[in-house]
Amino acid sequence: MIRLIIAYALLALFVVFAGPVLILHAILTGRSDFMYRNGLGGVVRLTRLLGMRVRVEGLENIPAGACLFTANHTSTVDAPAIVGSIPRQIAVIAKKSLFGIPLAGRAFLIAKFIPVNRSDHESALASVEAAVAEMRRGVSFLIYPEGTRSDDGRLMPFKKGAFVLAIKAGVPIVPVACSGAHRIWPPTKWRIYPGEVLVRFCPPVDASAYTFEQRDALARRVQQIIAEALPPDQRPSA
Repeated sequence: MIRLIIAYALLALFVVFAGPVLILHAILTGRSDFMYRNGLGGVVRLTRLLGMRVRVEGLENIPAGACLFTANHTSTVDAPAIVGSIPRQIAVIAKKSLFGIPLAGRAFLIAKFIPVNRSDHESALASVEAAVAEMRRGVSFLIYPEGTRSDDGRLMPFKKGAFVLAIKAGVPIVPVACSGAHRIWPPTKWRIYPGEVLVRFCPPVDASAYTFEQRDALARRVQQIIAEALPPDQRPSA
């Protein structure tokens, strides 16, 4: 509990003092690299201070151009572990409500983040098309294809949206297997434990070789790759 209180206190201080400066810099310059680098760096240093160690494997599997990173999601701390391990700036598809936050919403758009309203089918399709356009311009994205966080750490079934995006954009998919994050901060507990998270970048899958009708097959292949890269206790139970 003490670690959790410290985490929230330090994060609040970082957001209050550094957040406005980074966001205003992005808005005034029209560039997000300074905000992204320093904002992510602050969060990563915070997780290290709380005892999370990150080990990275497979960086050689990340292609040079735009790609779609697809990762399993088990804990709040897997985001800084994964994003902090990717050696380039990436964008995400985020809840539309976040873009209504004063200043921050503008900064998100500068960073090429894409707003989505998952409850509105037409809006969700428009978000996919916007992400496709950005990927064709060279922006890489990170998506959690499970659509939500796993409560027990095991890999859950994948939704198809991520694979439709990759097929339309014609970019490689980099499967990312994140192990151990659910032990650092279990979803059902209000306590943070020190430990190691392994972020493993698997060989890319060429989504351009698949048609829209083959999106299910692509999803199954990527899920299998991630499952095989996870320890037995994080693989699907059935």
